[in-house]
Amino acid sequence: MIHINENFLKLQASYLFSDIAKRIAAFQESNPDRSIIKLGIGDVTEPLPQACREAFHAAIYEMGTRDGFHGYGPEQGYPFLREAIAKNDFQARGADISADEIFVSDGAKCDSGNFQEIFAEGIKIAVTDPVYPVYVDTNVMAGRSGGSAGGRYEDFVYLESTPENGYVPAIPSEPVDLIYLCFPNNPTGATATREQLAAWVDYAKESGAIILFDAAYVAFVRDSSLPQSIYEVPGAKDVAVEFRSFSKNAGFTGTRCAYTVVPKDLMAADLKGNQHSIHALWNRRHCTKFNGVSYPVQKAAEAVYSEAGKSEVKALTDFYLENAKIVRAAIEDLGYSCVGGDNSPYIWINARKPSWEFFDSLLNEAGVVCTPGAGFGSCGEGHIRISAFNSRENVETAMERIRSALAK
Repeated sequence: MIHINENFLKLQASYLFSDIAKRIAAFQESNPDRSIIKLGIGDVTEPLPQACREAFHAAIYEMGTRDGFHGYGPEQGYPFLREAIAKNDFQARGADISADEIFVSDGAKCDSGNFQEIFAEGIKIAVTDPVYPVYVDTNVMAGRSGGSAGGRYEDFVYLESTPENGYVPAIPSEPVDLIYLCFPNNPTGATATREQLAAWVDYAKESGAIILFDAAYVAFVRDSSLPQSIYEVPGAKDVAVEFRSFSKNAGFTGTRCAYTVVPKDLMAADLKGNQHSIHALWNRRHCTKFNGVSYPVQKAAEAVYSEAGKSEVKALTDFYLENAKIVRAAIEDLGYSCVGGDNSPYIWINARKPSWEFFDSLLNEAGVVCTPGAGFGSCGEGHIRISAFNSRENVETAMERIRSALAK
């Protein structure tokens, strides 16, 4: 008889967002006449930028001609997109990243979850707490954890992000091999300074660790003193992989396009101590399991870097940040402390009560959906996350409802 991978049985019984969906469904069944405003999941609501739409249309028409038709493209991405990414996202800010160090994919979630495949089963994993669940779950699936207790898995090192440290965790006191960092952070919205990232790079160089750096929300950074890539820190190319996405800056959540930067300087050892290129290993994995992003989608992504595209993406992210400003102001007026919302589309609120209890009260009394912090880890307990991804009208209405509900 065939047997399953029993590591899957270690996963917590349900996924955070499916739990939320079940509670919403139950509420709607009991209250069919009440409207719900969803400020939980981080899905964008505004249309694709015009520059992207025009490029998308042009590429589709091109695909309808014999001369312009494209079949399988390069798994790593078309050169026109990789070169635009390298020039605009890295070289323009002084980071020495070349086009051939960039791998175009269908999502930063996919890449951040899949990257662990190229490392040994017995490596020590460090994740922040609270944490984006995919970092944890994929390593559980790969057999790197023991059982779970109190919301945490045995054998993982948890880096606590709390009000006391401004939700930016300290360097671990014990050796780790693979470190997951995300800034601007999901779910907390916290940001890390250049000095804080430099400390992580120094730690990784000294300990032989590798950092997997999720920068999916970097387009929302407005503070010019904050780094927009870990590669702005000297030495980071020796120790870090960076994930980025077109989902939140240009609305590609349904279109699917992202990229991962794997520097050629990044190395790791086999069991005999021989050094191997992580770039080469990821390229092998990428080419084996991925057929590339479609040509029209990559042309649409390239348009993000046109003058019109840059302007339209800036307007989109400004729009969501204004939503975030409205949320944060309303929450602070109600006397709750929070972070995020200034360089991030997420507002992380200290709810002063259990997360799911606060979630239920907002759903039942205000008809507003948030995300309970406990779903992101032990340190998320007592917090909720509110997303700025919605229409201005819905955000303003939601805040009016929350004011009324919490003022009772």
